[in-house]
Amino acid sequence: MRTRLLVALMPCAILIGCGRAEAPGQDTAASAPPPTAAPTSLAPDVTLPEAAVAKLEGRSGKAVTGELQFAPMEGGVTIKGEIAGLPPGSEHGFHIHETGDCSSPDAESAGAHFNPEHAQHGGPTVAVAERHVGDVPNIKADAMGHAAVSASIPGASLHNGGPHDLVGKAVIVHEKRDDYVSQPGGDAGARIACGVIR
Repeated sequence: MRTRLLVALMPCAILIGCGRAEAPGQDTAASAPPPTAAPTSLAPDVTLPEAAVAKLEGRSGKAVTGELQFAPMEGGVTIKGEIAGLPPGSEHGFHIHETGDCSSPDAESAGAHFNPEHAQHGGPTVAVAERHVGDVPNIKADAMGHAAVSASIPGASLHNGGPHDLVGKAVIVHEKRDDYVSQPGGDAGARIACGVIR
C-alpha cells in the first residue's frame, strides 16, 4: 500500500519541483539582464560624412598613384595625403578640375581647372577672387619619388551642393610645375595622374 501511495505522489512532486524552477506563463527571457547597448562612438578609421577622398591613378603613360583626404576648415577645405611614382626631386602642378571624369588615357576628360567664379589662373596665395578655386600649391617629390600633400583651398566647400563644392570634381597631377602666371593653366604640361573626389 505504501509503495502505491509513493508511486501516485511522485508525479505531483515532479510538477511542484518544475513549478518552482519556472512558473507557468513566466518568460525567462524577460528576467534576463538587458543586452549591453552598442557603443555610440565611431571607430578611428571611419571617414566622417563631411570628409571626402580621391584615389589617384596614373595617366599619360605614368605609374603615379596616391590617396588624398579632403576635410572642411573655416572658410575652405584642407587636403592631406601621399602621392608616389613621381620622378625623384621633381615639382608638379596640382589642381582641382571641373569634371569628375578620369576615363581618358590623358585625363583630358576632367576638363579645365575648377573655376566657378570665371577668374584668371593665379598662385594659391592670391585672393580667392583673383584665382581659380581649383588652383592648389605645387607638390614636390622627395628622392624616392613620394610627395606628402598638405594644403588648403580657401573658398572651397564639401558636400553642400554649392558652386564651390569639390565633391564630384577631379584632382589632377601635372607633368611639370605650375608657373602661376601662364593662362589658363600655368603651363604645367601633361596630366600624369587623376582621381575623382568622392
